[in-house]
Amino acid sequence: MKKTKEARDRNLKTMQIRATFSILVVFLTTSCRQNNVFERYTSIDDGWSKHEIVSYDFTINDTLQKQNLYIKLRTSELYEYSNLYLIVDLKYPNGKVEKDTLEYQMARPDGSMMGEGLMSIKEHKLWYKGHESPFAFAEKGDYKISISHAMRALDQVSGITSLAGVLDVGFCIENLE
Repeated sequence: MKKTKEARDRNLKTMQIRATFSILVVFLTTSCRQNNVFERYTSIDDGWSKHEIVSYDFTINDTLQKQNLYIKLRTSELYEYSNLYLIVDLKYPNGKVEKDTLEYQMARPDGSMMGEGLMSIKEHKLWYKGHESPFAFAEKGDYKISISHAMRALDQVSGITSLAGVLDVGFCIENLE
């Protein structure tokens, strides 16, 4: 009888630890993402074609909220360049299109890839807007962002037709606290 009570107490303690751990995981997962207003990724198969434009539609309802905007990429060890050139179009609700050509450093001087991740896949969170000064959308309504690469090989005029090593391209809007 005593052994059954001890086994029951042990099982109860194990269940309490598992429940506490589960609640903690859910809390940490949601609290880390609570500032994200928008986040999407598009998978890229067999290299990012220079003709492939990754686009996202999103709606903005608050023009007072300051935000950071990021281009997000996941790359593998097949990405062989130290930088990345992107063409980004942001279409406003009134039809205005803001076009930017952006350059990002992707590798350190020693050739090691920048970004988060311990193995062969790295996640890159690249500033788009908000890094120089707080950014707020000027209008309420429906926006569209379009992202394409503009990479060329050294001393080549024509662009790289397929950019190897890019696995996913994404876009993220985070509220500032």
